[in-house]
Amino acid sequence: MKLNALSTEAIAKIQAAKCDRILEKHEGPDRWSSLLNYLEPEFLQVDGAWVLLPIPQSHHANLTILRTIWNGDRTVLTIFLKDTTYSQDWFDSGYLAICEQIKGEAFLLATVYHEWFIIEQHEGVFKTQID
Repeated sequence: MKLNALSTEAIAKIQAAKCDRILEKHEGPDRWSSLLNYLEPEFLQVDGAWVLLPIPQSHHANLTILRTIWNGDRTVLTIFLKDTTYSQDWFDSGYLAICEQIKGEAFLLATVYHEWFIIEQHEGVFKTQID
């Protein structure tokens, strides 16, 4: 899926949405209309779904999906990820995204994108583990 292949209606839906972001102590929310212009994002396939994150497409090669959590009807996806574009350190490379499906569309759009310290989970404490 490519942004430039979407209908004008789908682009208008994206542009109307906001994304709450906290990156390097800069807080959102940001309008997706602005994010589309200055970030040059592109869709990424995550756990079988097309997702648009508020990051440049150039970061995609540096992303590692650590964990995904779906809601019951697969309309909301929480993603724990690592982006090593600028750093390999656990305290600089972790991010959390919450993505929601846009009505009438076959993709999810990030509505939350925050820095996240990659915290090791202790074996046997949680039912799910981050690899």
